[in-house]
Amino acid sequence: MSENKTRPTDASVSAYIEALDHEGRKADSKILLEAMTGWTGMQPRLWGPSIIGFGEYHYTYESGREGDHLLTGFAPRKSAMTVYIMPGFKPYGDHLARLGPHKHSSSCLYITRLERIDMGVLEEIVRDSVDRMKAKYPWKP
Repeated sequence: MSENKTRPTDASVSAYIEALDHEGRKADSKILLEAMTGWTGMQPRLWGPSIIGFGEYHYTYESGREGDHLLTGFAPRKSAMTVYIMPGFKPYGDHLARLGPHKHSSSCLYITRLERIDMGVLEEIVRDSVDRMKAKYPWKP
């Protein structure tokens, strides 16, 4: 069975952020780094070349495929900041209505500028999503 492509590394999170070319993403990354470290109570770790993750959970699918993935995290992408909400967005309809300008897919929340969203609402989503993942899967900080 193949392994996940995105795995934790020993690369420096702060060095990765400092090397970002996009000044807005760099500034927002520093804000999210501090916020998510506080919200999760976990230390950040670089997953693959560009995802800053917090915590780790182990999953096993019915097919037998299993692996490890981050509980939550973010990635400063060219078009938007991507925040990973692993249980998906079904439980967060009310939150999303109050969040501010964003887009989302199954587990990715896309935010173009942090200053345009309600950080308190984002905190509620991140904290709750981490609690849901910790209740469902074996995890480690």
